[in-house]
Amino acid sequence: MLRPLPAAFRPCALLILLVSILLLSGCSREAIYDAMMAHERKAAGLLDAQIEVGDRTIAYLHNEYPVDGPTLVLLHGFAANKENWLRLSRELTDHYNVYAIDLPGHGASDKDLDRDYSIGAQAGYVKAILDTLDLKRVHMVGNSMGGAITAQFAATYPDRVASATLLDPAGVMTYDSELVERVKAGDNPLIVEQPGDFEKLVDFALEQKPFVPWPIYSVMEDRALADRAIHHRIFEQIEKSGYDAAFRDHLASIRAPVLIVWGRDDRVINYRNADVFEERIPNARKVILEHVGHAPMIEVPEQTARLIRDFIQDQTDR
Repeated sequence: MLRPLPAAFRPCALLILLVSILLLSGCSREAIYDAMMAHERKAAGLLDAQIEVGDRTIAYLHNEYPVDGPTLVLLHGFAANKENWLRLSRELTDHYNVYAIDLPGHGASDKDLDRDYSIGAQAGYVKAILDTLDLKRVHMVGNSMGGAITAQFAATYPDRVASATLLDPAGVMTYDSELVERVKAGDNPLIVEQPGDFEKLVDFALEQKPFVPWPIYSVMEDRALADRAIHHRIFEQIEKSGYDAAFRDHLASIRAPVLIVWGRDDRVINYRNADVFEERIPNARKVILEHVGHAPMIEVPEQTARLIRDFIQDQTDR
């Protein structure tokens, strides 16, 4: 129902040149990773930033150059981070003021093992973050866990959401998936426990894997290994939320228009659960993407961005 996914890169001469220069200069893997991330953020038109929300630090990305357009908030999935939105953001920052947030317990935001990471609690954290950023009414996009949080947020704070796009959202497990069967057997492919697990996770979550140059996976694996305790804590709490009938009941309270986008080859959450979201949300429509897995914004970013732009424009034209 949730998954960590890598930042995605497009193969290009400039990127290959950058990697070559960094290798020749004797940079460490972490330094190469940081430099390449900076390159990707620049290409997406985004800047890295942090804010204090209460007594906790929250990391996020935002437009380098604000535009005269709506605000779009992006919420990643379980054990993922704001960098998962870089490829998609390339297609959006010319039209929207984009905010990609590292949710509590993830990325560069504070990681507190004693915090409540249920879907309802996380929706409350998102409200506090948007309040601190002074974002009143937004279009929201969420993937996996972030999709469940987006739905919960839209149901709980209807005046704050102009539209919601749910990409392979968690929260409804009416139809089982390969992940469910593996977790029942004691094997959770979404949590990196030992070296080699990260690439297995990517193979499991993505049907269309993007070009990712060395040493991105190795650095991301190191970080995932360091965070496995918090990942176990979050997964345990969200797993309970995922089977909560109350969450499904909350969907009927969503007033904003909702677009549901799902990859047919999603092994994490069965795409047939899109029917449940569509049936329970009053103003919803769904799109099923062929040959796509659990992360459309990484696997088919141009197509996903076009769906989001057209959906938001449809609401504006009405």
